[in-house]
Amino acid sequence: MKRGKRIGIMGGTFNPIHNGHLLLAKNAQKQVLLDQVLFMPSGNSYMKRNVLETQKRVAMVALAIERYPDFELSLIEAQKSGNTYTYETLECLKAANPDTQYYFIIGADILFQIEQWRNPKQIFQMAVLVCAVRNDYDFNMIQKKGHDLAASGANIIYLNMPKLDVSSTDIRAKVKSNLSISDLVPPEVAQYIEQEHLYYEED
Repeated sequence: MKRGKRIGIMGGTFNPIHNGHLLLAKNAQKQVLLDQVLFMPSGNSYMKRNVLETQKRVAMVALAIERYPDFELSLIEAQKSGNTYTYETLECLKAANPDTQYYFIIGADILFQIEQWRNPKQIFQMAVLVCAVRNDYDFNMIQKKGHDLAASGANIIYLNMPKLDVSSTDIRAKVKSNLSISDLVPPEVAQYIEQEHLYYEED
């Protein structure tokens, strides 16, 4: 019997997308044997404010992943009006592709936040959590939290990840200070940020 596809989901504001996001997706694909990874920029995030307009964040994601044949841009959240919620996104995906197994790729910090999201138990029912664990994290604490979430139905795969000191916040600060970001983002993204004059005036 043919198995359904194994699809990873990389969600986020991607403000901007950076090498850490790509490294996480590549590690998840390799370790979890994913057929494909969907990069899913958020539209209106109810948890974050002062985010760059959706169209430009989407453009940067498209540029960053175009060289990877198994990475695909998904606009399911970017095109949604109003707030976007992960459980609703997963409902749409599962309705369209009932035989697909989805793997929601997250950083370890999200394990400690996900119970505050809308309908977390529905998220657990529809997707396996793939949790990136860096070597500077307290793995015992992460496992303890994982056990607590498992009691609510979560299925968690722990992903070994090298530590990579890069964040979108730091990148925006570097751009504003006219510092190079060439080692933090794909060259196409660095060029787009400069061309569109993004983040230079950020508060």
